[in-house]
Amino acid sequence: MARLIRNKQGIPSTLLTRFLNSPSSLLTLPYYSTSKRSLRTLAYEEIQANPNKPYTHTAFILHGLLGSARNWRSFSRALVSSLSDSPSEWRMVLVDLRNHGNSAEIEGLDPPHDLVNAAKDLGNLINSKGWESPDVVIGHSMGGKVALQFAKSCGNRDYGENVKLPKQLWVLDSVPGEVTSDNSDGEVEKVLQTLQSLPSTVPSRKWLVNHMLDLGFSKSLSEWIGTNLKKAGGEETWAFNLEGAVQMFHSYRELSYWSLLEHPPKGLEISIVRAEKSDRWDADVITRLESLASPEGDGSAGKISVHVLPSSGHWVHVDNLKGLLEIMAPKLKSLMP
Repeated sequence: MARLIRNKQGIPSTLLTRFLNSPSSLLTLPYYSTSKRSLRTLAYEEIQANPNKPYTHTAFILHGLLGSARNWRSFSRALVSSLSDSPSEWRMVLVDLRNHGNSAEIEGLDPPHDLVNAAKDLGNLINSKGWESPDVVIGHSMGGKVALQFAKSCGNRDYGENVKLPKQLWVLDSVPGEVTSDNSDGEVEKVLQTLQSLPSTVPSRKWLVNHMLDLGFSKSLSEWIGTNLKKAGGEETWAFNLEGAVQMFHSYRELSYWSLLEHPPKGLEISIVRAEKSDRWDADVITRLESLASPEGDGSAGKISVHVLPSSGHWVHVDNLKGLLEIMAPKLKSLMP
């Protein structure tokens, strides 16, 4: 029987959904329990193949700028499915970062809106729920840098003794260093400036998509921006806190985690996945990254691995989901129950 959990507005949401023959998965997917909770820390969803069984491993999944947890549901279901022959029982926790998704409505996530505080929110979530630390943290784009900041802060024990380093960190198509205007095409900046120029409510999603198209943005990008609207009376408004998200983008551009990659903490493997067709990578950055890829070593330090996802642009979980799972699943399976 499906369990019901009430969100902060007291509206029941059914948690048990069956996903059969999903085009984005490798296998027919089993039942998944998806729970939505709005917390004073962060909102999140859970996906687990067998919700009646206790989980043995947890992975946090972090979206990118202007995204949300829901963008990663299909990926998470497919990943859990690909791990179904493992002796471990996996739980995926899809987090809405501050200023995004359901977390945009939560009070108490105070400025500054930077990656340091975005990562601290994860530590607060773990502590507030009394969870054990996640075994794996997976972050895409801006979420990849939040994951790196989380690992850095865990290594410094910034979140207390209960929040420990993950065993694996996955950084999906996210440049670990500073992102300057020299190695950026400026499209994100143009999108943010365009959104800032619009009123807080727009007539409809169709109106927004057509407006973005008229300004020269691609159809796929315009339609994706349109998915970030929610109903507000008879109009539509943003599902994110735009000004807070802009501040997070500036922090994403300014922060560098090369020092963490050069000296990864003992017990942590950081896996960088670069999309083959992504336009975010300079040759110098690729060379520097590949020089850090480490052999097994003697276990006295952490490890860096670098992977190239073929036939994929920046949206790795959409462009080549099968290839991404083939890279990730074997490593996750290697973690002992």
